[in-house]
Formats: sequence, structure tokens, C-alpha cells
Amino acid sequence: METLPIFSALFAAAFVYLFWFYLLARKLTGPSVWPVVGSIPFLFSNRKQIHDWITSNLRATGGSATYQTCTLALPFVARKQGLFTVTCNPKNIEHILRTRFDNYPKGPTYQAAFHDLLGEGIFNSDGETWLIQRKTAALEFTTRTLRQAMARWVNRTIRNRLWCILDKAARDHIAVDLQDLLLRLTFDNICGLTFGKDPETLSPELPDNPFSKAFDNATEATLKRLLYPSFLWRIQKLLGLGAERQLEKSLKVVGDYMNDAVALRKLTPSDDLISRFMNKRDVDGNQFPSAVLQRIALNFVLAGRDTSSVALSWFFHLVMENPQIEEKIVAEISTVLKQTRGDDPRLWVKEPLVFDEADKLVYLKAALSETLRLYPSVPEDFKYVVNDDILPDGTFVPAGSTVTYSIYSVGRMKSIWGEDCMEFKPDRWISADGKFEPPKDGYKFMAFNAGPRTCLGKDLAYLQMKSVASAVLLRYRLSLVPGFRAQQKMSLTLFMKNGLQVYLHPRKFGRGPDQVTQVADTSA
Repeated sequence: METLPIFSALFAAAFVYLFWFYLLARKLTGPSVWPVVGSIPFLFSNRKQIHDWITSNLRATGGSATYQTCTLALPFVARKQGLFTVTCNPKNIEHILRTRFDNYPKGPTYQAAFHDLLGEGIFNSDGETWLIQRKTAALEFTTRTLRQAMARWVNRTIRNRLWCILDKAARDHIAVDLQDLLLRLTFDNICGLTFGKDPETLSPELPDNPFSKAFDNATEATLKRLLYPSFLWRIQKLLGLGAERQLEKSLKVVGDYMNDAVALRKLTPSDDLISRFMNKRDVDGNQFPSAVLQRIALNFVLAGRDTSSVALSWFFHLVMENPQIEEKIVAEISTVLKQTRGDDPRLWVKEPLVFDEADKLVYLKAALSETLRLYPSVPEDFKYVVNDDILPDGTFVPAGSTVTYSIYSVGRMKSIWGEDCMEFKPDRWISADGKFEPPKDGYKFMAFNAGPRTCLGKDLAYLQMKSVASAVLLRYRLSLVPGFRAQQKMSLTLFMKNGLQVYLHPRKFGRGPDQVTQVADTSA
């Protein structure tokens, strides 16, 4: 009899909770939620195709392109820390990134998840800390420094290393992982720009790079922190289990590498990015300590290594699937180089593009932009809500909750890009008079972010991608290894899970029905 009141109380509590949960579930517009664990089971089961899953959820909303879900269905939590508002509505995104910029910082959840990897670097900070880093970094992305970067780092790496590796692969008829080569190339370039150190990971031997591998593992483990409630990864970290154990080991490798790089730069300062920060002071007027300089440098390495190489990988994959677009790209490059280097195709491939040549490639820029529309290097981003707000589509977002804007989904919505949104059509970026024309609504194309946090390296990224794309496509026609299928990897950036496995076929340019000039010399 004594247990009866206890059972009655438990039954009453369960009834009240289930009634509360019923009311909560009715208000949520996203995927189904379960008691207590919310939408976590669906997040977990769709983790391998998370971006397509989010896109399908947004399409299911109809024209609103916004839904709300919760990852922790508990009173006092479900409408705050546990609530996620997911959107790809350009008006909502503009509201978040520009109109109410101060109300949507990175926030404590994002910063805590990324702190071990990125510290208070530019991608994981807000307010004055972020502003100082942005202003300092902006000095590194002038037209003058872009020209220097092309000549000193990008073109040298292409000429002395990338072409050698590709020529040998074509001559020996062996497949290469083009994504791996591109990651090595962009890593070498961004290390040079950031702290004047060329690690030469792109070399004929293709040496293992402990930093690169550890960095990939660290970013993947960090992403998992964002997908699930923070208490789960905090418990794993405390006990040294699962992804947190892997993260700790990876961060040790990354930290050692960055420590050596910064220490070397302190001994021999130069005109690179980290040297600029050594001469700057933080918000308290103090010089940046070595630990902070490491994280600042790591933030820029993350941006410069992953984004361009990932975009180029998907670009080459799309070009292989669309040979008519490949023909247009090669024709444009040939036309520009004929004007600057003469009629002999051998002169076109003797040196990589210089700044002015790359700047003239309008159709190639359109093809790269179209790639980024469908496969943005950073597919999702997250913001914290400081104060209660209402988005332009009428969605109420409470203080303490999280807003996710899906850049990946923006490019795949018929309501935003039209009925042909899933087609690869570079011509949609070309105006009637043949000029490059981005959408009038800048929040329809978010590959380089927007608002005050617009990517500083946008112009450098386009230059590097144009130079690499031209260097490859003018010398080779690519074909996929039979049976290879491109798959997305769950990471902060949109990597291909198994790389990009291709064969290279030397490009031939005809001068007449009986005369063919082989451009790439693979006979040596």
C-alpha cells in the first residue's frame, strides 16, 4: 500500500510530461521527435547523408524553407538550448547575417565545441576579438598580395610539383586521387601565405603528412560535437571515450606542428600573415601569446586548405559528367592564352596562368561558382540567438536557441534557383553581354558567407581555383576509375569520402585534320 502513492505520483508525472511533449511536438515543424531524446535518433541514422537529409526536410516544408526541431525534449530545455531552427530562406539568412548581425553570434555552444580545435581564432570568436583579427587579416588580401601569392606560391607549386606528378601518372597509365593532390597543393600554399613555410606535402613521393591526417580527424570529431547535445561529448571527453579520445590525440599532433611553425616565424619574421599578428595587440593591449598565434594560424589553414581543394574536387567531378561544359572551359582558356602567348599550344602549358590571364576567364569562374552552388565547401553554419527574435518568414526564435542556415540546401531549392536547380549550368552566371553576373540577391549564393563575415579570401580562392583548373584541364582530359562513385564525407567541409579517383589522358589540340599537337609532354 505504501508504494501506491509513489506509483500514482510517477503516473501523474508521466501523464503531465507526455501531455507537455504532445503540445511541443505539435509546434515543431521538422522531422519527428521522440520523448526525451527529441530528433537525435534521426540525426544519428542520417549522419552519413546529413546534408541531403536536411535538404529533404526543408523541401517538405513547402515554400517556407524553414523548420524547427529539438534534440532534447525536456521542459525548460526544449525551447532553449535544445531547440534548433533550420533554414535556407535567403531573407532569413540575410536577417541573421546582416540585419540583426549582433543578435546572432557564434555563441557559447558553437564556441565550446570548437574551442579545443580553433581556440579564439577568427572562425570561433565574436566582438572585438573577431574584429581585430579580421582587420589584420584584410591587409593580406589586397590586389598586390594576390599577385604575389599567385607567383610565389600557387604557380610555383603547380609548375614544380603538380605537373610532375600528373605527367608521370599519365605516362604510366595509373590512377591518382585528385582530391588528395589538391589538398596537398592548397595546404602547401596556405602554409606559405600564413607563416612562410612550405611543408612540401605535394611531392612525387606523396609522403604521409601527420598534421593533415590529424587535422582531418580533429575536424570530423569536432563536427560530431555539434550534432548531439553538449553533455554527451563532455562526458566522453571526461572519460576519454570514442570520438573525444581520437580528438585529444589528433589535437596533440596538430598543436606540435603549429607550435614549431610559430616558433620558427618568431625567430625570422617576414611579411606573411602570422608575422602581421605578431606586431598586433589583442583587445587588452597585450601582444598575442604563442598559444593564441597558433590558433589564429590554424583558423586560416583550415579556411585555405579545405575550401578550395574541396570545391575543385567537385568541380572536376562535375566537368567529367558534363563534357560539353568541359569543351567550353578549354575553349575559353585557349582563347585567352592565344591572345597572351601566341598560336603555339606548347607555349600555353609552359607556365601556369598569371594573374591577368586568370582574371579574364569568365566562363571558368561561372563553372566554379555553379559548383559551389551545388557543393558549397562549408555546407552548414550555426548561430546562437542572444535575444528573442522573429525571422522575416514569421518564425519565432527564442533566446538561447540555435539557428542553422543550410548553405547546401539553398542551392538545391526550386523555390530559390528554379526548376533546373539540380542541373549543372554555368550559363546561369553569365549575363547577356557575356560578363560574370552573380545573383542580385546575394543571399542566394552563400559559398563565401555574407554580411560582415564575408570570406576575406574569396578573390584568392577564385584565383587559385582558376589557376589549378586551367593547369589540369588544358593538359589532360580526366576520366573516373571504373566503379568509382563520389560520396560525401561527414566533416566540417564537403570532402569526398573516398577521394576522387581518376585517370589522366594527355590533351591533344588539332591544327587540321591531319595535324595534331600533343600539349602535355609525357614522353620524358
